[in-house]
Amino acid sequence: MTLQTTGTGGQALHRPKTTRNTPRPNQPATGQISPGHPALAALSVQQQTQFCQFGTGPSASPDFPLIHQGFEHYAGQQPDACAIREAGGREISYRMLNRQANALATHLQRNQVSRGDSVCLFVRRSIEMVVGILACLKLGANYVPQDMQLCPAQQRSHIVTTVAARIILTTRQYQQAVSDDGAQKIIAIDEFLQQPAGISIEQRFFRAARPEDTAVVIFTSGTTGKANGVQVSHANLVNILLTAPGNMGIRPGDRVAQQLNIAFDMAAWEILGCLSNGGTLLIRDKNIQTTAEQADILIATPSILAMLDASRCHQVRAVAVAGEPCPQPLADCWGAFCDFYNACGPTETTIINTAEVYRPGDPVLSIGRPTPNNTVYVLNDRLEPCQIGETGEMWAGGACVSKGYINNPELTAERYRDDPFLGKGHTMFRTRDLGRWTADGTLEHFGRVDDQVKIRGFRVELDAVSAVLERTENCNQAAALKLNSRHLAAFVSPASVDLAAARQHVLDALPYYCDPLFILAVDELPRTIRGKVDKRALAARAEEHHRQSEISGETP
Repeated sequence: MTLQTTGTGGQALHRPKTTRNTPRPNQPATGQISPGHPALAALSVQQQTQFCQFGTGPSASPDFPLIHQGFEHYAGQQPDACAIREAGGREISYRMLNRQANALATHLQRNQVSRGDSVCLFVRRSIEMVVGILACLKLGANYVPQDMQLCPAQQRSHIVTTVAARIILTTRQYQQAVSDDGAQKIIAIDEFLQQPAGISIEQRFFRAARPEDTAVVIFTSGTTGKANGVQVSHANLVNILLTAPGNMGIRPGDRVAQQLNIAFDMAAWEILGCLSNGGTLLIRDKNIQTTAEQADILIATPSILAMLDASRCHQVRAVAVAGEPCPQPLADCWGAFCDFYNACGPTETTIINTAEVYRPGDPVLSIGRPTPNNTVYVLNDRLEPCQIGETGEMWAGGACVSKGYINNPELTAERYRDDPFLGKGHTMFRTRDLGRWTADGTLEHFGRVDDQVKIRGFRVELDAVSAVLERTENCNQAAALKLNSRHLAAFVSPASVDLAAARQHVLDALPYYCDPLFILAVDELPRTIRGKVDKRALAARAEEHHRQSEISGETP
């Protein structure tokens, strides 16, 4: 389906003849799997039924096939409403944001950017950042975001080369810095917007993307090797951002905080999820607390959320966390006064592919069930279904599965496989997360495959140790890691945590080999640039502490 949209500030696409459906439980995702399927032959009839019911998300229809069309709809419906407000007080209406995005899109079009092209967006969080995003989407191009204060020059050059970008969008402040990144042309968005457009944008027409086209390329952090770009399509994005629960119940007038690194996939959840549902995006400065206190909706990693004073954020209506395991105390704190969504999903499955509202007192802090039109399979090493209650590796299927890694067919072939359950050309993605289904259909998460280590010959799940430590009174967050073949080390925060009580929790709940050699209390755990616990930094600190202890003769 090819769509056209006018370049007028106040004109927007008519709303398609689809409705915001309420998800219907236990209906098949974008395909059909049912008991009796040959791929389920190893399971009993009852377990085949459970495998299908538990692992299949509800059916729902997004209102729009392209992610920016929701924004264009609201630009027509509420042109004078505030679209973005920066922490410094600068703001822009839906009408003006649409006009500026149209003007930039026309300028990009004049510079031979067309459908399918990649445009690097090397900026800081700002109104100009969003103008750049929307301009690319309107042309059917994809944007490749990086934060200029956090992304080193070497990685920027790698990204430009990998996506074969001819143009870098930036701002005047960083124009000189990106001049050596390898693109043929650099456009400073703020500088362009201050000049007369020189064309009648009302007379321009942009050929929109198709749903299967790439909307954004999200590069992995590269902490374990070369960063890889994940191609996320319009269909991927609308499926999670324009259906419940991914739309977070955002409606016109709601204020959504934009707090995360723009290179992180969850930042697209904040930005596009807000504007495609008619909300007002609050762009923070260095003070994340101030922005959080003004927001109705927060989307964060648990590590970022733990930095906020929840007692000053009781106006918040809904919070979603993903990206790393959520500490129980954190969920209890926020879940006491707002809808608290605990979610899971790697970048390759489009932000999240499972979610669940948690209430204090719920028996399990679950990562929930598959989101609409998606599937989750718990499989063994032979890619066969695990028994209900058996731990295996989670594979994701359905509409969430992204298009693979840009210009890396080998890695794509390794992590993406044909989906034997949905068939019909569907693919599934290996998440490398461990999980199991309980008898009532709860999906329990046991951390990453990489976080399952051997200590004294016994298998230990590091996240399980962290979760037990977090039961200690006043402990906000904990992290366990492998020190050597015989010992774990652990960290808890804040620094006031009672270390003897923390150790006793581990001794009472887990086998002896899970007892850390030492537990260190810190004010707060270090975070990566994407807002997750920095385990590499913790490992370096643990090794140094162990070395110093051996020198002083204090090692047990």
